[in-house]
Amino acid sequence: MKQRNQIDAFLSAGTDFEGKLSFKGSVRIDGRFKGEILTDGTLIVGETASLESNIRVSHIIISGEIRGNITASDRIEINAPGKVFGNIETPTLLIAEGVVFEGNCSMQKAKEPGEKKVASIKDVIKES
Repeated sequence: MKQRNQIDAFLSAGTDFEGKLSFKGSVRIDGRFKGEILTDGTLIVGETASLESNIRVSHIIISGEIRGNITASDRIEINAPGKVFGNIETPTLLIAEGVVFEGNCSMQKAKEPGEKKVASIKDVIKES
């Protein structure tokens, strides 16, 4: 049985990676990454990490530096000495003292399990 805090992959300090990263579970990055990250899992950005990336995740914990937009369906946590230069979107946001955040933040209610999308009358007419 997999432990909740288990890390499935790790890019250590001194690692440079460029491209598109998608994964399940949890990944920790302490090196440099440039590209796109897509997952329904957890991304941990360590203190030595430097990312130039647009990121779409479920949960992200940031202690390093990110330049790019972040969308998290569950939660964004930014811990000191973390730095985020870009827009963020999430239902839950935690920003610790000593963090640098330059960008816009959009927060909306988390989607409840089994919640149905409400269609507008315009959507119904278009489908007819």
